[in-house]
Amino acid sequence: MNSHPKIEQAYHCRVAATYDFPSDLLAGQEELHQVRAELLALLKRLPWSVEPLDGFTDDHGWRKVERPASPGWTPDEQAEVEKLRERERELAVFVTCHRFWSEVAATDTVEARMTLKHVQEGEA
Repeated sequence: MNSHPKIEQAYHCRVAATYDFPSDLLAGQEELHQVRAELLALLKRLPWSVEPLDGFTDDHGWRKVERPASPGWTPDEQAEVEKLRERERELAVFVTCHRFWSEVAATDTVEARMTLKHVQEGEA
């Protein structure tokens, strides 16, 4: 005889809601995706340290960490990163504070937000 109680879970499937996103909100979200991708690509290309630093090895933590010497970022690289970060902040505020969200029921906000984030994928 099984001494563990039987646990049943009910999975409720909802039909995915469709949302009539305003064109400026869609454009803002798309630009936010583009700016984030551009920023990520730039950060991957840049040296690991903004300031010039010597390389190091640290094997005292839970894993070994090694970094080569870093020449640092040039003033132009720093300016480009700051420009992209500022635009990312502006767009994030625009998207999250858009008047559209006041029209969405509180219980549907997360689903609507996730739908907006992935709307371009659905069109591809």
